[in-house]
Amino acid sequence: MYIYLNGQIIKEEEAVISVFDHGFMYGLGLFETFRVYQGHPFLLVDHLHRLRKGLTELQIQWDVTNEQVVDAIQQILHKNKLQDAYIRLNVSAGPSGLGLITEPYKDSTTIIYVKQIPEMVKEKKGVFLKIRRNTPEGSYRLKSHHYLNNILGKQEIGQNTELEGIFLTKEGFVAEGIVSNLFWVKDRIVYTPHIETGILNGITRQFVLKLLEEAKITYKEGFFSLDDLLSSDEAFITNSIQEIIPLYKIEHKLFPKSERHITRWLQKKYNELKHIL
Repeated sequence: MYIYLNGQIIKEEEAVISVFDHGFMYGLGLFETFRVYQGHPFLLVDHLHRLRKGLTELQIQWDVTNEQVVDAIQQILHKNKLQDAYIRLNVSAGPSGLGLITEPYKDSTTIIYVKQIPEMVKEKKGVFLKIRRNTPEGSYRLKSHHYLNNILGKQEIGQNTELEGIFLTKEGFVAEGIVSNLFWVKDRIVYTPHIETGILNGITRQFVLKLLEEAKITYKEGFFSLDDLLSSDEAFITNSIQEIIPLYKIEHKLFPKSERHITRWLQKKYNELKHIL
């Protein structure tokens, strides 16, 4: 495959970055993953807005425009002969030598990875993880290179793609999936953990909340217990690659397909808009 590295389209095996890149040394880097549908990067503006906000927090200067990102994506899609793809846009602090610094980073490293969309499962089973969700490094969770907590969660459940591990906070509140946000429905009200629990405010999560608001479907964000989740009528997870995936079971709690009313409606709206927004 070909990737984008600092303005160049190169073969992935030829890609090289500095061993002094602070994205590698200290985890100072952010990334966005999103889908491209028939050449259209879905919700790209939202992803770039979150990325730039986080880079400002980390004092990483990044002068790439939206137009340049779109152009780079189109180039790697063309080079790889793809129209539907998985994209990861990665910006790290860049090389700055050994040791921590407090000055802004002015030589960031930009990489755009691309791969074919893997075969997606239609539904998943949720399992509660023993390892707890770590707290954000700053005032809120960034989509950063600090991924050890997620990896340990994934190691706990293994490679089964039909499972999604569900983190709890250290206090025992429901948090999020390893790579997803979590929603459930009780009596036609949609529930999801508040970002103050320390979860990532996912772009697809934000999109779902906007759809619910526009349709005047009541939703509540908060600090919820296991009983709140396990007494619900339907449940689903979201992320930008897997889209909206129903959970047919969480531990021993079954969610009948016949109860997936809001999940199916959201999936329908997503499919209507994924080539547009």
